[in-house]
Amino acid sequence: MADNLFERLKAANADAWDAYIHHPFVAGLADGSLPEAAFRHYLGQDYLFLIQFARAYGLAAYKSNSLADIRQAAQGLSAIIDLEMDLHVEFSAAWGLSRADMEASPAAVETLAYTSFVLETGLAGDALDLHVALAPCIIGYGEIGMELAGLGADNPYAAWIAMYASDDYQAAAEAERRHLDALFAARAGEGRMDGLAKIFNQATRLEAAFWQMGLDSPIMEP
Repeated sequence: MADNLFERLKAANADAWDAYIHHPFVAGLADGSLPEAAFRHYLGQDYLFLIQFARAYGLAAYKSNSLADIRQAAQGLSAIIDLEMDLHVEFSAAWGLSRADMEASPAAVETLAYTSFVLETGLAGDALDLHVALAPCIIGYGEIGMELAGLGADNPYAAWIAMYASDDYQAAAEAERRHLDALFAARAGEGRMDGLAKIFNQATRLEAAFWQMGLDSPIMEP
């Protein structure tokens, strides 16, 4: 049995996890064959997702029972609104997308489905449920970044890959792994594993659907 909660959740949802991290969208990032219009559409939707992601960290603070957990949520919220949003805007500008472009774009059904699931899971459950719903995004992007790292600077998506393979992002993903374990130790027992695995499964499948949205609906052009 895997030692930490995240690995246990992955093992319980191996097929869904593989379909997510090896999705055709990710394969297109890896070999540079992903259509640029699909990537631009993904970037625009990811900006809208980040706004809801920030709300999820606000909810995590509300659901916290300790000052340490509130601080962890506040740091995550600050990182999104004070750093990651600006980095996303700067990165997207290189792909012909302005902040105004992204803010004006309608949210895709897949974006709404995923963000609604995360927020509703947090509202209905506790901080552990919420962080399990967020884990496929936070930790999954780190795994994808590491798997794709070093594929060549001539890849048009090399900068995106490097962002998620970076030491800073890997540290954030590792911190989230540890936080999951701490929440599980404080709030859970083995009786909750089936429920947590279901949350993780749904979030993972919604992540894969978010990739597919990028492939199916490349509506944003420079």
